[in-house]
Amino acid sequence: MKTDLIIAGFGGQGVLFAGQLLAHAALNAELYTTWYPSYGPEMRGGTANCTVVISDEPIGSPVVARPEAAIVLNLPSLDRYESLVRPGGLLIVNASLIDRDVRRTDIDVIAIPADDVAAELGSPRLTNMVLLGALLARLPVFTLDHVAKTLEAVLPERHRHLLPANRAALERGGELADAVKLAAATV
Repeated sequence: MKTDLIIAGFGGQGVLFAGQLLAHAALNAELYTTWYPSYGPEMRGGTANCTVVISDEPIGSPVVARPEAAIVLNLPSLDRYESLVRPGGLLIVNASLIDRDVRRTDIDVIAIPADDVAAELGSPRLTNMVLLGALLARLPVFTLDHVAKTLEAVLPERHRHLLPANRAALERGGELADAVKLAAATV
């Protein structure tokens, strides 16, 4: 088993944290993993992305040219990574900030208004967890419970009060991804 993905957006959207959470979930499952962050010089508003590789065998390189999946949180990230997702792969799109359709027809696309959902859940900072929940529903590398327990283990004490909201965001993202899949199956 080997899964590789890219999470991309701008600084402040929780891109790097979502990738770290997946890497920690892999470690907790006693799998091999790499987490490779990249970000612009700006703290907030600049570009940010990370690559996560998870495998049951040693990983040769953290660099991924053609990821199996990508989560894109803004339009520049869609423009950059849409063409790189492997045919048959998965692209999770934050439809709240991306106003164009995905052009490819050879990949599975889940478009979720994640910023809007996060606001409904009470915090715009939950966008990353909504999209991560969608990814877990469609690319079941880990169960939602496993990732939620990992979140509980890695979240600093000062942020423990956010655990229920993060869990709700993961669950809601999964529900929305399942609804998109169901709707596509009936077309």
